[in-house]
Amino acid sequence: MTKLLGGVTLFCFIFIAVAPVLAQDNTELKQMHDADQAARMQQPINWDILNVQDSLRKIRAYQLLDSGKVNTGQDYYHAAMIFQHGAFGDTTSSAMAVKLMRKALEKDSSVNRWLLAAAIDRNLMYSGRPQIYGTQYTANMENPKMHLYTIDSTKVTDEERQYYFVDTMAEIRERERKMSLQPLDKLYNPAQPISEAIAAIKREHQKGKSSLYAIDERAINGFGYSLLKSQKTEDALAIFKLNTVLYPDGYNTWDSLGECLLQFNRKNEAIKAYEQSVKLNPKHKAGIETLKKLKAE
Repeated sequence: MTKLLGGVTLFCFIFIAVAPVLAQDNTELKQMHDADQAARMQQPINWDILNVQDSLRKIRAYQLLDSGKVNTGQDYYHAAMIFQHGAFGDTTSSAMAVKLMRKALEKDSSVNRWLLAAAIDRNLMYSGRPQIYGTQYTANMENPKMHLYTIDSTKVTDEERQYYFVDTMAEIRERERKMSLQPLDKLYNPAQPISEAIAAIKREHQKGKSSLYAIDERAINGFGYSLLKSQKTEDALAIFKLNTVLYPDGYNTWDSLGECLLQFNRKNEAIKAYEQSVKLNPKHKAGIETLKKLKAE
């Protein structure tokens, strides 16, 4: 019995000795990646400062790569993102982002593969060639508004785009159309009655996708809030009411109308608007709380 136990003990010792040590993600590289992302969340972005920070992160990433401290799929993903953002017209860096992302996916299939499609597109763009997935948007002197960079839609299928978490060509074209639309304030003249703008919005709404203006529910709501910010409260109220007519099933249209009505101390009307909003979206917590507060007063 003692010999048997001893044999088992020895077997366990040998197993533990040969068990592979799993590589740990590089914490410094993760911190660099997070700093890269955080810098792009701050608005407005000071590009002069950010470009210097990107260059320093890229230099350090090269050092970590050369010293063998980039090992896991997440490490390669973090490094790829640093080179993706640090490229800025530099094809050497954009090609490195592609190379690192391929390595990341080889090591870990759970890595967000969207970045590989984006890296390939950006490298093609910096090389003066059309992108193939449709992830890159640009602006220039001739067309200062952001627009889709030239794309060769024949190189990959929609199935492959979706595999890389990229929209289909139809979705890309629809987003491009929306990006080119004119804002509703172009239809607004503060020297004229708001009814003029409302009539123009209705006409554009009837045109549907052929309209050159942003006439969706969200755009109209945003226009209403811009009027509120400019102290055009009566005009804003008219726009919020219009939105509930054009988009009666949008819970947010009624929520915004209720908010505006409260500025006029029209509590009973506001309650009705919030009730409709909550009816359309029973999970809208902010609306539910506001409604409870109004009814308790």
